[in-house]
Amino acid sequence: MGTQNRLAELNGDLAEAKLYPEGAIRADKDEVVGKGAALRWLLNQVETVAPTESTVLICGETGTGKELVAQALHNLSPRCSNAFVKVNCAAIPAGLLESELFGHERGAFTGAIAQRTGRFELANRGSVFLDEIGDVSLELQPKLLRVLQEREFERLGSTRTLRTDARLIAATNRDLGAMVTEQKFRSDLFYRLNVFPIRVPPLRERREDIPILVNHFVSQFARHMNKRIERIALETMSALCDYHWPGNIRELQNVVERAVILSSESVLRISLSDLSAAGGLSSKQSHFAKPESEGNLRRLLEETERQRILEALDETGWVIAGPRGAAALLGVKRSTLQAHILKLGIARER
Repeated sequence: MGTQNRLAELNGDLAEAKLYPEGAIRADKDEVVGKGAALRWLLNQVETVAPTESTVLICGETGTGKELVAQALHNLSPRCSNAFVKVNCAAIPAGLLESELFGHERGAFTGAIAQRTGRFELANRGSVFLDEIGDVSLELQPKLLRVLQEREFERLGSTRTLRTDARLIAATNRDLGAMVTEQKFRSDLFYRLNVFPIRVPPLRERREDIPILVNHFVSQFARHMNKRIERIALETMSALCDYHWPGNIRELQNVVERAVILSSESVLRISLSDLSAAGGLSSKQSHFAKPESEGNLRRLLEETERQRILEALDETGWVIAGPRGAAALLGVKRSTLQAHILKLGIARER
């Protein structure tokens, strides 16, 4: 009973400190970070279509991680050993995009001093990822449709037809269906792209993944900045989980990076005003969702903590103490880890 009382006291001390105990927070090895139901459904869709040759259209708001999904599609496909070529259609002027995609011959236009190989040619037997495909001009869309249907094209300034075996993965944050209605996007190209649409959920629909993502980014930035951040304040995690995140994962990443830069201690803290400032919002514009009850938030944090402790215990063969034990792996004291194992009711299955 004495040991249990001592563990309970340690647990109480930790709760009073209002710390979110994640220990020496480590980054996930997987690029797509999270374990929530929305993300599991998304990854199931990726695993289903990746082995096929079908065109995939990834839809979602800015900052949701569409490029990571495209990379995962390529990595899980039979083409994974070949090139994954990326093009941001919104970042290239309309007059140059055709040359970027299909290449050009020397002298094809002013400034074309040498022959250039296009992205579709480079992606032969691999995958080409066209981000922001809704920004492709109406003039260029028929040529893009031809590549999808016939797998052939000509370089600018050439009459020789080239063929490509590139799989197309496209992404957009725009409503292409509405653009078709408004005659801003060709319907035949839309239907050819929309063979297998995948919607990437915004961060506000993935609140259970926020603690995991925060830990991932804290670990990443702390390592790059040579800082040791062992815990995240509970009020900080609460604010991050309640925030609406109009900029999605990209905004969360920027907020965490700023917090790590400003951090001078082992406990990461972000105030409400800092969160609004980092998001470029005034106090009246702050996009905070309806606050969750304290009980729901604590259950969310406890489940994340439980999963992290179980992973550490499995990795160390359920050895708690010592330089290769779970406590060292998590960056906490042995007694602190024992307190949380007791609090969360974690037991080894026989």
